[in-house]
Amino acid sequence: MNVLITGVAGLLGSRMADWIIENKPECRVIGVDDLSGGYESNVNENVTFHHTKVESPDLSDIFEKNDIDYVYHFAAYAAEGLSPFIRSFNYQNNLMATANVINNCINHNVKRLVFTSSMAVYGEGTPPFEEGMNRQPVDPYGVAKSACEMDIEIAGQQHKLDWCIVRPHNVYGIKQNIWDKYRNVIGIWMRQHINGNPMTIFGDGTQKRAFSYIDDCLEPLWKAATDDRASKEIINLGGTKEYSIEETCDVLLDVIGGDGSKTFLEKRHEVHEAWSTYQKSVDLLDYEDNTDLRTGLSLMWEWAKKQPNRTPCKFAKYEVDKGIYSYWK
Repeated sequence: MNVLITGVAGLLGSRMADWIIENKPECRVIGVDDLSGGYESNVNENVTFHHTKVESPDLSDIFEKNDIDYVYHFAAYAAEGLSPFIRSFNYQNNLMATANVINNCINHNVKRLVFTSSMAVYGEGTPPFEEGMNRQPVDPYGVAKSACEMDIEIAGQQHKLDWCIVRPHNVYGIKQNIWDKYRNVIGIWMRQHINGNPMTIFGDGTQKRAFSYIDDCLEPLWKAATDDRASKEIINLGGTKEYSIEETCDVLLDVIGGDGSKTFLEKRHEVHEAWSTYQKSVDLLDYEDNTDLRTGLSLMWEWAKKQPNRTPCKFAKYEVDKGIYSYWK
């Protein structure tokens, strides 16, 4: 059995590859990543790795030569707050890349495509968000993810492509990119603390989110590809307990111990309260929330302390400067 993972150098992709290699020895894992948001050191040595863009024509060659059974499309630049200032990049990286994946899945008779979408598709509303709610995103990243979902659904109707759309809930853990200043709030805080800086919070910190530890999501993601229950289903994954952003920061500061501080920055354009239902992931993917926030943060922190102090990634030029927040200038 051959499994293709896009974004294999990122958090979801690298840990999913690890899980498959450790638990499904009959599977061969082929990975694709352009290393713009992940690191080759994250990629399991047993992965057949291709350093290329998902939107590249090279992807067709990879499908052609590897007889792919299942596809996990994890590659994306998930920076909601930044997306209004990098619209073209956002749509190229998310929407156009996904179109290339869908085309190849259809042309090569893939058994199922698993696409990781986002809670950003829900936009404003009254949480918890349930899978049947209308998509009403408030930023270009959510628009791109919504469009990807709809295109996958159309491919299922017209071309009989089997799919499962998973909406993960703020997944964090070992192998996450902690050097990206625009996304992965828990990783940002860890990097800031390691470098002797206060942990930054946008606005007053009363925004509410839920978080999911990566290891709890891996077997459910496997079932998203292989279990009949998940065929042509949209499923929220993880996030069984919501926290305010400031409360989450305080838990991390307590986990780290010793000296540490936080500071509040200007508010940004974002949904104030966003968390989802999770029962469908229990019923269809057998999800279990085995790792509470404190335990997950402790595991990630122990890993983060041992990482190289890489230079944080930064866009050299934004597509739109008007209205850019002071902390990104």
